[in-house]
Amino acid sequence: MFNPMTWDAPYLVIVAALFVIVMLRANGTYWLGRGLTRGAEHTRMAKMMNSKHYAVARDWLNRWGAPAIALSFLTIGIQTMINLAAGITRMPLRRYLPAVTAGSVIWAFLYGTVGFIGWAAVVRLWEMSPPLVIVVAVLGVGALVWAVARRDTPAKVAAE
Repeated sequence: MFNPMTWDAPYLVIVAALFVIVMLRANGTYWLGRGLTRGAEHTRMAKMMNSKHYAVARDWLNRWGAPAIALSFLTIGIQTMINLAAGITRMPLRRYLPAVTAGSVIWAFLYGTVGFIGWAAVVRLWEMSPPLVIVVAVLGVGALVWAVARRDTPAKVAAE
């Protein structure tokens, strides 16, 4: 099973193994993106890839995308798309590798501790009360939607 909590190894060995795993996955996704771009250059997509808008987006991601790559490792489901986008836009390795390394270190420590402890807690709670897990999940999603919606509403100016 791929549960680091069941591995019979010192904590730092587990973190190192998780680091290697996530570095291979993230870099594989990056190089897949680069390969897709290379292949697309020989299709009708080449016109879009040579457009001004694509160049602006590519240049922006290549310049400012490194923090997004590192921070994406704190999310679920976004990191793969960000690494793929970095490859598709051919982010220079001098920017990509430090960002993906920092993100992978963060991910390995989180996944080796809080990630599996949190998942084990959810599994245990599900065994005790599936409806409670559903209610907590719905409340969590609702709070997230509320926070995003509230953030996007114009600020009210206090009348003086």
